[in-house]
Amino acid sequence: MKTNVKILAIESSCDETAAAVVENGRRVLSNIISSQIAIHTIYGGVVPEIASRKHLENIDGVIRLAMQEAECEWKDIDAIAVTFGPGLVGALLVGVAEAKALAYALDKPLIGVDHMEGHIAANYISNVDWEPPFLCLVVSGGHTHLAVVEDYGMNRILGQTRDDAAGEAFDKVARAIGLGYPGGPKIQKAAESGNPKAIHFPRPCLDEEGYDFSFSGLKSAVLNYLNQQEMKKEPIRQADVAASFQQAVVDVLTAKTMQAAKQYQIRKIAVAGGVSANAGLRKAMTEACQKRGFELSIPKFVFCTDNAAMIGSAAYSLYQKGQFAGLSLNAVPNLTLGAKN
Repeated sequence: MKTNVKILAIESSCDETAAAVVENGRRVLSNIISSQIAIHTIYGGVVPEIASRKHLENIDGVIRLAMQEAECEWKDIDAIAVTFGPGLVGALLVGVAEAKALAYALDKPLIGVDHMEGHIAANYISNVDWEPPFLCLVVSGGHTHLAVVEDYGMNRILGQTRDDAAGEAFDKVARAIGLGYPGGPKIQKAAESGNPKAIHFPRPCLDEEGYDFSFSGLKSAVLNYLNQQEMKKEPIRQADVAASFQQAVVDVLTAKTMQAAKQYQIRKIAVAGGVSANAGLRKAMTEACQKRGFELSIPKFVFCTDNAAMIGSAAYSLYQKGQFAGLSLNAVPNLTLGAKN
């Protein structure tokens, strides 16, 4: 087995066109991200057709920059990895087609990577000594999972959202209170000057057994509060709404994670996904783990949101196992965590 494995990874599942070169699943040689946030902000959210078109325009240049920054030639690359799901189907297809073309032209192995596995693997590049098994809270715009990571690429799902994902709720509430897109960073910014105890919003599923989540009801509670204030012609303090909503989400995510850690006697906790960049969640998880003597891993901010370095990290264990994809690899927009290509 080769000792220094370099993988070129491609990520295009939503609105970031990204490429990275990762060595041995831990060392990031380059990590290039071309974001489309400014474009989609105009429309109040991601427009799939525009995202796909921008991926087509940017992907060659992003890959070229990743190779240059890593100071690699094509002969140095051992495999091509790509996100094949979940995500926007048109966006995914751009990355998958590019990766297949490169793998074919260069005669390199092709590795299909689950986007959510990538988020989990972001912990391996931010904390190079971090290894399974551990409990992982995966929170993003489209997904909310609580899983036991038993080994690399082997996850036992304990619970997941029944409706809206945590990040989706952030976006919808941000839009409702006039903050716009992207919701996560804007809610956090507004919450800094707000009172998290000003408004009592529900903590869904906290009193239930099991580890499923539900954020649709919380979102509806915020909308109902806004409507009631308008009907009574009473002022709406944007910062207080943001802070109170954020606190409700953080309370649920933290409490469920700690409950699962206690039940399954797991003392290593990781957080992953775009919402793991939220300062309130990072603070609450840090305090909860310190109180209980748990180890905690949260990726660096650059590896929380969509990037290709995390895809390269996740691909490394698949490379070691010889789990390669054929040129028939296709985009799977509704891929579930743990499914195989």
